[in-house]
Amino acid sequence: MDYSTKISERMWNQPDKGELEAERENTFIDDIVQKAHIEKELLSNLDGIETVFDGGAGCGRFSILLAKQGLKVTHFDISKPMIDKAHELAAREGVLDNITFVQGALEDLSAYADRSFDLVISFDSPISYTYPNQEKTISELVRIARKRIMISVSSRLGALPYAANPIQKNQFILDKNSKDGWVQWCLSNRERAVSEFSFSKEYTMKTYETGLFEDVEAVKKAYERGEAPWCISYHFMPEELKGILEKNGVKNVELAGPGAFARTLPNEILVKIVNDPKQKKDFLEFCHMYDSNPYVCGMGKDNLFAKGEI
Repeated sequence: MDYSTKISERMWNQPDKGELEAERENTFIDDIVQKAHIEKELLSNLDGIETVFDGGAGCGRFSILLAKQGLKVTHFDISKPMIDKAHELAAREGVLDNITFVQGALEDLSAYADRSFDLVISFDSPISYTYPNQEKTISELVRIARKRIMISVSSRLGALPYAANPIQKNQFILDKNSKDGWVQWCLSNRERAVSEFSFSKEYTMKTYETGLFEDVEAVKKAYERGEAPWCISYHFMPEELKGILEKNGVKNVELAGPGAFARTLPNEILVKIVNDPKQKKDFLEFCHMYDSNPYVCGMGKDNLFAKGEI
């Protein structure tokens, strides 16, 4: 078993993952922007779609959305806590009959025949977590798609500013009184993060060239010590992702960078917008248009979005 699978299994199966991930849109504004972008793309591209494979489906943000449209969805994820939460939410929405829940690793889709699903989706970077097998994972997702594929992966250009901004997540905190541990850590460690920061051209250039923020061997050693480190994550360049999809036969590939516009605004303005329903609706519609422009696609907040036809 590859380290990518072993690390993902341990990290995403921590008991609190289901509850934490289900609350992201109530916690962080960048999650709101990203998921609104994907939702709009999904609902605009369902013509001729009856069956869906959602790889790395998490707590069901999109599998439940599509099941509510009457589609038959295979909800596939490595995390039992997140599958359990998705099952709970699907039951609440009355769509259990439209969803099949499967626990598995994205690195192994051998159980599915070629062209098994009309639409294949994989959002919020599970593909990137399969490093060093990310290209094979994409080819397998394309293999099981009959009509259309939509994915989002970690964006190299979008993530590189993190190397010069240790407080980047603070910009997107929606509720500073949230009990989410990450929110409180970001707030309480803000001053220390700034005072201890020192820009490293060497580290930033290495990340730019390799697409890897983590020290791969250090992550593996942490896993072997019994820890649950963050997954080794490969960050794609826009033309790289487009090329991989086209090489595997995907046509009419379009890219977008959800969050490219929102990242230009300060936290105070973002919070004000999101807390006003009319402003929020207009803002998310504008973000979708702006973030879909090919000239900004690489600067999405976290993810690089791609869609194409089979």
